[in-house]
Amino acid sequence: MTSASQRPRVRFAPSPTGFLHVGGARTALFNWLYARKLGGDFLLRIEDTDRQRSTDESTRAIFQGLEWLGLNWDEEVVHQGANLAQHQRDAQRLLDVGAAYRDFTPLAEIERLRNDAESRGLAFRFDRRMALISASEEAGKLVHGEPYAIRFKVPEGSTEWNDLVHERIVFPNADIEDFVVLRSDGTPVYNMAVVSDDIAMRITTVMRGDDHISNTPKQILLYRALGAEVPQFAHVPMIHGPDGKKLSKRHGATAVGDYQYQGLLPGAMLNFLALLGWSPGDDTEVMTMDELIAKFDVHGLQKKAGIFDTKKLEWMNGQHLAKISLDELEPFVTPAFERAGLATAAELHARHDWYFGLLELLRVRARTTDEIATLAAHFFRDSVEYDPEAMGKQWRDVAATADILQATRDRLASLPEWDAHTMEDALRKLAEEREISGGKIFQPLRVALTGLTVSPGIFDVLLYVGRERSLGRLDAAVAYLSQDAGT
Repeated sequence: MTSASQRPRVRFAPSPTGFLHVGGARTALFNWLYARKLGGDFLLRIEDTDRQRSTDESTRAIFQGLEWLGLNWDEEVVHQGANLAQHQRDAQRLLDVGAAYRDFTPLAEIERLRNDAESRGLAFRFDRRMALISASEEAGKLVHGEPYAIRFKVPEGSTEWNDLVHERIVFPNADIEDFVVLRSDGTPVYNMAVVSDDIAMRITTVMRGDDHISNTPKQILLYRALGAEVPQFAHVPMIHGPDGKKLSKRHGATAVGDYQYQGLLPGAMLNFLALLGWSPGDDTEVMTMDELIAKFDVHGLQKKAGIFDTKKLEWMNGQHLAKISLDELEPFVTPAFERAGLATAAELHARHDWYFGLLELLRVRARTTDEIATLAAHFFRDSVEYDPEAMGKQWRDVAATADILQATRDRLASLPEWDAHTMEDALRKLAEEREISGGKIFQPLRVALTGLTVSPGIFDVLLYVGRERSLGRLDAAVAYLSQDAGT
């Protein structure tokens, strides 16, 4: 196994046949945290040997997803499809050392035998004796250019390793048939390409989903036959939906890019993903990236599947919205404001202090950046729509409400300063003069300013809506109520 003195080198190796799945992102994160914690290297390999299914669009989506999450890689991206000559050389080395042999059995014959076994309810298993021919017969076939596959000669005994997650795992070699490493068309199978690339990239630890456990004994045999040091293996649990089944589109969005455009912060996504199959060893849940790096330990990786709970993710995002600095938050919120048609980035930057004050006011009430934009709408638009339920609750007595709002408007208009303290003193004094509670003023006022019964503190609302717009909304509310009352 890997020497403890080696500089850790890990890799994330997605196939570009779709978008970056949250499960893949979680695997990438664990590898990234491992490298950063131990001062190692995090490498990216695009496994694009499946030319029919691999697309440039998917490759770009993988890059964009990792970049959004901030999972930067340390060396140039390796494209597996460009390493064909290397894969073929390593397959030839297996032949040269006697660890593999040429199989001239026609594909049609293998397929016939496979179908025959299946028709009898049996599992097809390649028999090495099918491929055994004399050296002279093999030489003749090579001279005539007959196609052949290269098969690995699985030795007797067993293959085992100490998995960083599952501890000791043992596979009897008798359960592994002589597997193809190079097809008759000269292309490598998955296990051959992976081992060849991992050796070339000097990978010391292979951290991936536990659905790859069955591939590991074959890969260990290939490492040994090629004379390479076997890396450590860590097979992390799968991610399931709340119903306990493998995460899929029926559970909602599974692509990282979808969450990017649903108002989530990358830091929250990373925090959430880290806790799917890993524990920091205490009750800590909300963590920054620096905290995740500091706390990450492979011994915290769990065997049981992580549960992807969208509500928990939204809660986590709300925690990060409230925790990060406004300078960090602004780049994620401004595009949401622009999409909502509230203001342009230039307009927001021109009112920097006001804008940041508004973000501070709203972020503790939201779980996504889109929700912040929704809550902010009242502070940008010239008019508001009155929620019927809000009117029914707070504007029940139309004439009395119009009178209160008119008096409120007049008192606010007379103020020399438009600040929360001055406004609160003035309106509480108005309530005393009228011998009513402050709520009898504040609640109708809230509906007049926002159209709703729930908002930030009423004096903060007045402050950030502004004098002119607040007085205008009060005029509009009085006019609306007076019309409704027929006065």
